[in-house]
Amino acid sequence: MSGCRRQNRAETGWQQIAGAEREQQQTESAGAEPLLRVEGAAVAYGSRQVIRDASFCLHAGEFCALLGLNGSGKTTLLRAIAGLKRLGAGRVRVNGTDVTSLNEYRRARYLSYIPQRHSTIYNTSVLDVALMGFNAHLPLLSQPTQRMREQAVDTLERLGLPDRSGEDFLTLSEGQKQLVILARAILQDAPVMLMDEPDSALDFLNRHMVLSKIRELIKEENKAGLITLHDPNFAMAYCDRLLLLKEGRLVGELDMRRAKADEVKKKLSLIYGDIELLQSGDSFLMGKAL
Repeated sequence: MSGCRRQNRAETGWQQIAGAEREQQQTESAGAEPLLRVEGAAVAYGSRQVIRDASFCLHAGEFCALLGLNGSGKTTLLRAIAGLKRLGAGRVRVNGTDVTSLNEYRRARYLSYIPQRHSTIYNTSVLDVALMGFNAHLPLLSQPTQRMREQAVDTLERLGLPDRSGEDFLTLSEGQKQLVILARAILQDAPVMLMDEPDSALDFLNRHMVLSKIRELIKEENKAGLITLHDPNFAMAYCDRLLLLKEGRLVGELDMRRAKADEVKKKLSLIYGDIELLQSGDSFLMGKAL
């Protein structure tokens, strides 16, 4: 796989949405260690092998999508990287540290995880949900400090939720709830962010809002982000690279900062079969061939 090579080309946005060139990608220093490295990951449910020998890496400031059909193993692989599903083989390194055998408390300092569906949180304020992000940095039974509370309020404001801190989390729209969960992940301050279809319950406009906020955060904070998505068009619009998963195996990779139309069509066809691909400048839009 080619994910560990240097990235140094300017990126462009989806012209149908933004119409403007993406920010210049910061050139990584030669020989820099990847922020996230997955080596030979394998996962099984009983005797059924679900993930087979998955290896890839992500650098700081890189936003990567994991694409595949239903049942391909996307969520299983993401949960295994997060330590929520036991690896049968392989290891996961963050900043060179093997996090595979760390307990949940220590691992949370390296990896944050945003699930596809957040658990129902009753009678809890927006601020208190966001403050849960500090749990990885607090001793047992300790309470967030005043400074932490101020940080949480600032983060919520940054994500477009001013004056919502005191509201009940359950009264928010689905898009707003996802932004609060994103705030929690920001406050956790782990260098690697793992996200399992955080846009799945959102309408068209909220999808773009949440994905743009996630991308902006990864770039500004120089984190590494891995997200599972169903729609390849959103992945091509917002992500630097695409990892293509089929029947538990990584079968291809696309660097959207360099990809040409013939390569994009050929590799996406490995997953989606016969497709049509439209190109406008450096942007692509995929549809199923009729």
